[in-house]
Parts: sequence; C-alpha cells; structure tokens
Amino acid sequence: MARKVTTQHKVIVTAIAWTLGILIFFPILWTFLTSFKSEADAIASPPQFLFFHWTAENYAEVQSRSNYLSHFMNSVVISFGSTLIGLVIAMPAAWAMAFSPTKRTKDVLMWMLSTKMMPPVGALIPIYLMFRNSGLLDTRTGLVIVLTLINLPIIVWMLYTYFKEIPGEILEAARMDGASLMKEIIYVLTPMAVPGIASTLLLNIILAWNEAFWTLNLTASKAAPLTAFIASYSSPEGLFYAKLSAASTMAIAPILILGWFSQKQLVRGLTFGAVK
Repeated sequence: MARKVTTQHKVIVTAIAWTLGILIFFPILWTFLTSFKSEADAIASPPQFLFFHWTAENYAEVQSRSNYLSHFMNSVVISFGSTLIGLVIAMPAAWAMAFSPTKRTKDVLMWMLSTKMMPPVGALIPIYLMFRNSGLLDTRTGLVIVLTLINLPIIVWMLYTYFKEIPGEILEAARMDGASLMKEIIYVLTPMAVPGIASTLLLNIILAWNEAFWTLNLTASKAAPLTAFIASYSSPEGLFYAKLSAASTMAIAPILILGWFSQKQLVRGLTFGAVK
C-alpha cells in the first residue's frame, strides 16, 4: 500500500527543490547577466543584479577578437568524436564484463575506476612529450585520443551497470536462434539498452565539452576548443569580467541547450534499471 503524501509535505519538498535548483543555476544566471554589463558595472560594489545599463558590446567585441565558429567546431568534433569512439570500444568490454565475467572482472573494473583518481597533471609531461614527438600537439586527433582514454572508464562503468540489468536469458535465446556475437550486441543488446546508452552518450559529451586541463595544455590555436576560447579572455593585464562572461555564455550555450532538450532522456537513462 502506497504511503499517503500530505499537501504540507509536497509544499516543503517543492520549496526545497526550487531552492536547490536556484542555488545551482544562479552562477550561470549571474554570468549571463554580467555578459550584458559594461566593465564598470561588472565590478561595481555593491553588485547590480538587474538595474544596470544593458549592452551587447561585449558579444560584439568577442566576435571581432575571436573566431567563435572555429572553436565551436573543434569542441563538436572533439567531444562527439571521443564519445563515439569510446562507445564503440566500451560496448564489447561492458558486454564481456556483464555477461561473461571472470574472477578478475571486479578487479579490472576497480582498476579502470582508479585511473580517474590520479591527478591529470601527473600524466601531463609524458603525454605532452609523446604528442610532441608524434606530431599530435594542437590537433583534433590528439585531443580525441586523450579524451577517449580519459572518459573510457566512465563509459565502461555506466554501460556495465545498464547491461547488468538486462536478463541474460534473452541473449541466450538469441544465441539459440543462431545469432553471432556481433548480431547479439547490435540487434538484441543495443535496442534494449537504448536509454542507458543515450544517457552515457549525453553525459560523456558534456564531460568532454567542459574538459579544460588537457585542451589548454595540448592545444595552441588550430585545435583549441571553447574552453581555450574562454581562457583567452584572462590576460596579464587583469580579468575583464564582462567580456569573460560573454565568452563563457557563448561557450556553454550549445551544451546547455543540448542538455535542456535531452533532459528527459538523460534522467530516464540514469534511472534505467533502478525500478524493478
């Protein structure tokens, strides 16, 4: 029997949810508002929230100083490319761990997860030297390789979790019907795990889009994504908050829109298998 939820309880939970939502979203809102201020208004004390002289000159100057479209395309290629390649590699690995586990499977999973615990700066020098010697510095290919390897443990872990929720009897029935391993993964497993695969794709695209450490250290100009585009507005002369906010807004807008339109799929995928 379901527990009855009172109106007072609903009001309290709703108020808490809205409060947390506003607190989480407030930095983005403040960045958006600051992007329409002059530099004087951006550093005014006390801060001006809505009542200031609105101007779009920051966006015009950002457009004139930087090639936004080039940075945007680099971000698209790097984030989508690394995620898709990671998915192609991770799906067979997750299948093997979920449906043909060995006594070392859990050890391998923990080892993969432990690689995310190492500070990135610890691997910067060897990776930088390898990239320099192989001609991969400041290239999209180099960043796709790095971000694929960085996010691969997360992709494998997420897919492994989703695949574990799929009954193995269904795959056994497909094998009895003569399905090969490749057909089993493509035509049986993949359609059943679409919510989980979709949420994995979306989450890792966001992670790759927002990656700053490797993109700033392994690129200069040709392959620089939007994270480098934002960093270019921090200069030795000081921080120009209004222009930096305009650049930040332009950088996060595409991924924010993607997340907004795919939020239902993302939530559905993240809760896939949670309710029996």
